[in-house]
Amino acid sequence: MQYIGNILFLILLIVGFGLFFKSLKELVRNVNLGKDIDRSDNKNERWAIMGRVALGQGKMVKRPVAGILHILVYLGFVIVNLELIEIFVDGLFGTHRFLAGVLGHSFYNVFTAVLEVMAFLVAVSIVIFFIRRNIVHVRRLNMKELLGWPKNDANWILVIEFALMMAFFKMNTADWVLQQRGILPVHGNFPVSSHLFAPIFNNFSNGFLIFTEKAAWWFHIIGVFFFMNYLYYSKHLHIIFAFPNTWFANLQKKGKFNNLDSVTKEIKLMMDPNADPYAAAPADADPNAVPDKFGANDVFDLNKVQLLNAYSCTECGRCTAVCPASITGKKLSPRRIMMATRDRLEEVGKNINKNGKFVDDGKKLLDDYISREELWACTTCNACVEACPVLIDPLSIIFEMRRFMVMEQSSAPQELNLMMTNIENNAAPWQYNQADRLNWANES
Repeated sequence: MQYIGNILFLILLIVGFGLFFKSLKELVRNVNLGKDIDRSDNKNERWAIMGRVALGQGKMVKRPVAGILHILVYLGFVIVNLELIEIFVDGLFGTHRFLAGVLGHSFYNVFTAVLEVMAFLVAVSIVIFFIRRNIVHVRRLNMKELLGWPKNDANWILVIEFALMMAFFKMNTADWVLQQRGILPVHGNFPVSSHLFAPIFNNFSNGFLIFTEKAAWWFHIIGVFFFMNYLYYSKHLHIIFAFPNTWFANLQKKGKFNNLDSVTKEIKLMMDPNADPYAAAPADADPNAVPDKFGANDVFDLNKVQLLNAYSCTECGRCTAVCPASITGKKLSPRRIMMATRDRLEEVGKNINKNGKFVDDGKKLLDDYISREELWACTTCNACVEACPVLIDPLSIIFEMRRFMVMEQSSAPQELNLMMTNIENNAAPWQYNQADRLNWANES
């Protein structure tokens, strides 16, 4: 009977990590549905960017209030979860505060005191975040694309995180009171629990405190595993994906778009009347092969980094808050572009899970998830790219979908069609004869 708790903990460990890695495998599979892209250059620079932006939270403080609070929550969770090492050992082997014997009395006191202080800062930050979302109603956190599940998801995450911190304090408080009564050996220093919560717990019996300590311990670890597996359904996947997302970020200058090799070759042939159009084709090229699609109208046409971007989006709305199209009342929201891409990718993933492979469902990212009005509202100013705290690039997706509309469907606003016709005929965006191109130079 004395080993039942250890066995239950082992089962929880296996099930919790098993479900997590199953979900992670599906997410990686979904990202790999995208086209290959080589982002293996400048490795040292990429590691430095990941360390500065993802690990160091370098771009968060551009909005000081939200940035500092987020850093406290992020740093607090990293430090507080160091205790999971102790929880795993205690759960598997039935020990109590295992690290006390490893770290020594003095260092363990410092360790537990730091955990308490950081947990308290996390709890306070979470409360402020909740107030900002639900009472102050910060505009970017209450826009129409967040209605329903996105807003509920954000609130549930805050509730879960707060409950985990309270369970942590409840466990430590019960433990500390039992230590003072000589029931448990004295290990650790608990400045928050001993002063803030202990006066309440002093009124309880030893038996109730022992039960409370164990119950809080189990609640905390079950909550951690629940949170870990909830990430699959939540925007908080950025906890994991922000790191690879920043590593694979586009290092080119903002505003530089990729040229299609097929188009470049076609233009070179047009400019050289003596060129052989078949000389550049590989000897083993299939004459019946379907040419590559220009641009993207579904997630399969986007590259893997763009799909990783969709899963890395935190839905913070910093991109939409600085978007000139959104500010002036147009339909475009860069955040919604990323959310819609992720929603479509998730639907494709469920389709594959159900059928073993993707079966055409009659839907596309273009029109079914993202409207043409949104795409043409973009000014390509790159404000959204600059604002993103984890280096997501909504503009690249917008650009690829525009490219599809123009090059595959010849679908563009009349103003753009007129401009492109003028460029083709007059070598200038304006409608006048080529012979008049230099008339401006004659004006005094």
